[in-house]
Amino acid sequence: MNITGNTILVTGGGSGIGRGLAEAFQKLGNRVIVAGRRQQALEETTAANPGMASLVLDIEDPSNIRSFAANLAAQHPALNILINNAGIMRAENLQAQPDDLADAEATITTNLLGPIRLTAALLPLLQKQPQSAIINVSSGLAFVPLAPTPTYSATKAALHSYTQSLRYQLRNSTTEVLELIPPYVATDLMNGASDPRAMPLDKFITEAMEILKTQPAGGEICVANVRPLRFAAESGHYESVFLGLNKAMESAH
Repeated sequence: MNITGNTILVTGGGSGIGRGLAEAFQKLGNRVIVAGRRQQALEETTAANPGMASLVLDIEDPSNIRSFAANLAAQHPALNILINNAGIMRAENLQAQPDDLADAEATITTNLLGPIRLTAALLPLLQKQPQSAIINVSSGLAFVPLAPTPTYSATKAALHSYTQSLRYQLRNSTTEVLELIPPYVATDLMNGASDPRAMPLDKFITEAMEILKTQPAGGEICVANVRPLRFAAESGHYESVFLGLNKAMESAH
């Protein structure tokens, strides 16, 4: 994809990886719109980045997604890149679950149904453009799950699978489909911002943007830190990587 001259929507753009991507793309000469549930976070982001636009989006609400897409198309008819970044991550004890399974269901609705619904709502607009792209943000945990966050890991594995199918179905269209696969990054997701083991956000964004500039292999944007997880099965080290990841997390708590 071209990395400049675009009109880009970033969901979950008010903080963390979403905000980092939004700011990096704006600096490259793109028109950027950030979307999310928290009006205050969006306002802080746009105030710090003059020229950036924002729209409130409840990614859990199907009707809100549809009205949001119609509003977005009216305000930004040149939209040609969708970055599905919004996500939540919650720890779950599978041996002591509440009856309503609210955390698991919210995670599935936000992390998986949200991107699927928003992609469906915006694909007609994207396909009208001479060139367009969809970037789905998955996780290294799509390939090696973190046991304390089972539903999060499962939604990211499902998003990876969905992205592969979407890429194949759109292979003869003008819409490119990419997958950004973050490692453990220092953001507010699961309190990673203060964890010295997490990759600094600015370093992740810089490396990811460099890969985008040089065109990612196979449509996947994998920084060096995430490659051991992404290719654990292919390398023949899946079991040791899985145990190492989860034992390290246990020892940290």
